[in-house]
Amino acid sequence: MGVDNTEVKELESRVEKIAIMLEKAKLGEYVSIMSKPKALLYYNFIGGLARGFGTAIGFTILGAVVLYFLRQAVLLNLPFIGGFIAEVVKIVQDHL
Repeated sequence: MGVDNTEVKELESRVEKIAIMLEKAKLGEYVSIMSKPKALLYYNFIGGLARGFGTAIGFTILGAVVLYFLRQAVLLNLPFIGGFIAEVVKIVQDHL
């Protein structure tokens, strides 16, 4: 029951592929960060700031685009959309 040379080479090839995949996954860096709580908190804080800032900017841009198209719809004087927007404006003014 000996192991022949081709089986050993195939096994070495598979181990090498696994090692390359682990290196690409940067598993070592992940373990390093997980073992340092201060670094983990810092990176999560910076990531949270970036996500919050991106959300705020994205919502602002999306809101501006929606308002622009609503304004264009009012200028076109479409009966359904114009009435709907007038109703929304009326509701907002009532609550102010």
